[in-house]
Amino acid sequence: MATPQAYVYDAVRTPFGKFGGALAQTRPDDLAAAVVRATLDRSPGLAAGDVDEVVLGLANGAGEDNRNVARMAVLLAGMPTSVPGSTVNRLCGSGLDALFTGSRALETGDAQVVLTGGVESMSRAPWVLPKPSRAFPAGDVTAASTTLGWRLVNPRMPTEWTVSLGGANELLQQRFGISRTRQDEFAARSHERAAAAWAEGFYDDLVVPVGEVTKDEGIRPGTTVERLAELQPAFDPAGTITAGNASPLSDGASAVLLATAEAAATVGHDPLARVAGRGTFALDPQDFGFAPVEAANRALARAGVGWDAVGAVELNEAFAVQSLACLDAWGIDPGIVNTRGGAIALGHPLGASGGRVVGTLVARMRAERVRWGVAAICIGVGQGLAVVLENTDAQEAGVR
Repeated sequence: MATPQAYVYDAVRTPFGKFGGALAQTRPDDLAAAVVRATLDRSPGLAAGDVDEVVLGLANGAGEDNRNVARMAVLLAGMPTSVPGSTVNRLCGSGLDALFTGSRALETGDAQVVLTGGVESMSRAPWVLPKPSRAFPAGDVTAASTTLGWRLVNPRMPTEWTVSLGGANELLQQRFGISRTRQDEFAARSHERAAAAWAEGFYDDLVVPVGEVTKDEGIRPGTTVERLAELQPAFDPAGTITAGNASPLSDGASAVLLATAEAAATVGHDPLARVAGRGTFALDPQDFGFAPVEAANRALARAGVGWDAVGAVELNEAFAVQSLACLDAWGIDPGIVNTRGGAIALGHPLGASGGRVVGTLVARMRAERVRWGVAAICIGVGQGLAVVLENTDAQEAGVR
């Protein structure tokens, strides 16, 4: 008996909002429920009760999203209470890890249809106070923000591991000698491509409105290298990373519908892409920006293809410097990477970004008639994930 394979049937996301922006008044569980509901509505032949599991990624989970946000999304989206929900946390890779979990469930025969994705409201992430180890402390206690990065750090952690995310990428810049100009050029191109993609209607079928919010909020059309060059370094006075060549804090949610080939009749339409290979990799925490390199190489090896066969790449742009370091290491044509903009322009709501890069990759592969594509993401504390997808129209796609 042949081993079942996992296929992507649909992908959708909310617009990505700025920190404190248009989505800041929307709870994360409501954002998650919005994409779950939208996914079901887009496959009207699929009964909600036929979804075997909902698996969502979430990076923080210290606030309104604290009590298994996937299960909350199931309930808030009006799905039957019999549909289970599970939340996974691999920081920035959580949404892609959710796809890994869902695709493995399909391949092992544990499920036929799994709705995956992720969510993050960085605007609504709370401040937290550590509990005292002894009652009635006399001194002050400092609240820690749960929006991003290290907090409440174990004192046994080496200090070089717990450097800030930006500080870690300044170290990466020093290691590879990636100039400020290259980073700013990369960032300007991200905004240019994102603005063009929206203008051309590329995102019309990938993004569902949340109330009156219909479009990604962080795109700055007309961004130039010259304007970016005026920004001051954000992490090191002598550094190269600025607010302009790094991804912004964001709010949003994404969903990716997975199912086996045999479940096509249940879903009500044909699949779009096959999950051909997955890759994970870990290294020293401060080097996290470089982790997608080996993660993608491993995913390609498991798919049985090389970089020369890949025609589309979606790499989450946490920072321009780490994105460039990865592209240089892969030795691929930058012209196939993030052609519809990336996280520097679109935003990076941590738990949702994995679903975004997969959804964008599938849409690109179909539009650009590409057979093989790679989606990859770096993850704080020294990890990377990548997935290889095969276009189900491969026979007609014109391999390149």
